[in-house]
Amino acid sequence: MFSVLPRRTNAGVLGGLAVITAVGLAACGSSGSPSSGSSSSSNPLTAGGSKGVVVGSANFPEDELLAEIYVLALQGKGVKVTSKFNIGDREVYYPEVKNGAITILPEYNGALLTTSVDTTSTAATTAEVNAALTAKLPSTLEILNSSSAQDKDSVTVTQATATKYHLSSIADLAPVAKDFVIGGPSEFKTRTDGLVGLKKNYGLTFKSFDPLDESGPVTLAALVDGKVQAADVFTTTPQIITDHLVALADPKFNFAAQNVTPLVYKKGVNSTIVATLNAISARLTTPGLLAMDKAVILDHDNYSTVAKGWLTAVGLSS
Repeated sequence: MFSVLPRRTNAGVLGGLAVITAVGLAACGSSGSPSSGSSSSSNPLTAGGSKGVVVGSANFPEDELLAEIYVLALQGKGVKVTSKFNIGDREVYYPEVKNGAITILPEYNGALLTTSVDTTSTAATTAEVNAALTAKLPSTLEILNSSSAQDKDSVTVTQATATKYHLSSIADLAPVAKDFVIGGPSEFKTRTDGLVGLKKNYGLTFKSFDPLDESGPVTLAALVDGKVQAADVFTTTPQIITDHLVALADPKFNFAAQNVTPLVYKKGVNSTIVATLNAISARLTTPGLLAMDKAVILDHDNYSTVAKGWLTAVGLSS
């Protein structure tokens, strides 16, 4: 899967969501950023030894927000936690989890599989991806329960278009695709999960393809202005809310699963930690993550405040 954000690539090439990411990273450097030091409980658990556990994150706002949720929830259970956020891309942080320097990191299961574990994998569904990870992860690592929240490619339309043509699923595009211009990164035209997959899996042939950017300002403007009627947009792009967009459901898994999933160093966690992280996954949804992304990236809200608010709203605050 091609993209430009660390959750989707090996190389950590930056670009695409330039405005979104720049705003988010600026927010990370402000007083609203996640905690970056260490914090402790008076009764630390033995997992991870006397130093407790280290929760890490990749170097983009959404992953830092998820890591902050993990930190606060674990602290609420009396776990001694050290934060190590904004590490870098997967090529940097994955070896650190593998060797135990990082104990816990919020991951995206599909990208983890195809960039670091099995680059030849064609697993698509959440169950398939997680089965492949379980079978092929190094012995020092394991994944915990996946959330239903996914940050993945989607065919997205405006709310007005969805209402006019009664669109809720990619399959609903069958009668109108011939009249639609679809936009996305140039690679989307030839990707197996781009136009090639949309034709194979859903029988869709669009009027034309407009090469744009990777779910960034060019794509969003083209969609809102009507230059394209559909576009490849990531499902937790905050402008889905502000621009009144609709990410169409993908029942045939044209786009592989990208569920938020805790990746952990096995020897560093215990049953309390596992249960706490699994409880987070059980309550984390794509709409919930999208709303939090909007809060921290576009509204510049404090990361810890957003994380605490979500934990309270879903009944996980201590």
